[in-house]
Amino acid sequence: MRTFDEIFAISADRKGGADALNAMLEPPKSAADLAAIPEDRWLAQFTKGVFQAGFNWKVIEAKWDGFEAAFHGFNVDRCAFMHDEDMDSLMSNTDIVRNGPKIRTVIENAHFLQGLRDQGGAGKVLGGWASTDYVNQLEFMKKGGSRIGGATGQYSLRFLGKDSFILSRDVVARLIAEGVVDKQPTSKGAMKKVQEAFNIWMAQSGRSLTETSRVLAMSV
Repeated sequence: MRTFDEIFAISADRKGGADALNAMLEPPKSAADLAAIPEDRWLAQFTKGVFQAGFNWKVIEAKWDGFEAAFHGFNVDRCAFMHDEDMDSLMSNTDIVRNGPKIRTVIENAHFLQGLRDQGGAGKVLGGWASTDYVNQLEFMKKGGSRIGGATGQYSLRFLGKDSFILSRDVVARLIAEGVVDKQPTSKGAMKKVQEAFNIWMAQSGRSLTETSRVLAMSV
């Protein structure tokens, strides 16, 4: 497995030099900033991620004002207590994408977020999760939430500013090239190896998980 500096050099060569590459690397938000994000914004981002999965992202963006209105600004308590009549109304609402299973994730993820309140809330629990234990954060979200444990969870956390890696095609290609995994990691064992590799690169570089992930992505 190459060192971080070696992979960084590969990426820098592809992107016009170290200065150009560094300019492309945006650090994640601090734990304090993440803790200050209201829980409705966590639910909104999870919902956007769920609906964008397997769909044209531009369509979801174009309809997003409709989503915000339909789900009451993603007020967690209101979404958690939606019932069958609400579902019927949402399924006839042309301002959103009318996908029943995905609509139901809003209710389920609202319940998930409610359950985090006694631990300090979503911002503290999810925003403060250790970067060196990121794969267990994804597992926690997979078990407690609805459709937010895999790629959707990874992208959602990144867009919220949480320190994160995204197992994109290019990142996985680099992981394969470095002998960390031999295919797209899905098993707990493979994800553990991915976490261990990222932890080594973060320790070598002093950089965040997000920056390390971006460097890997730009090396391919």
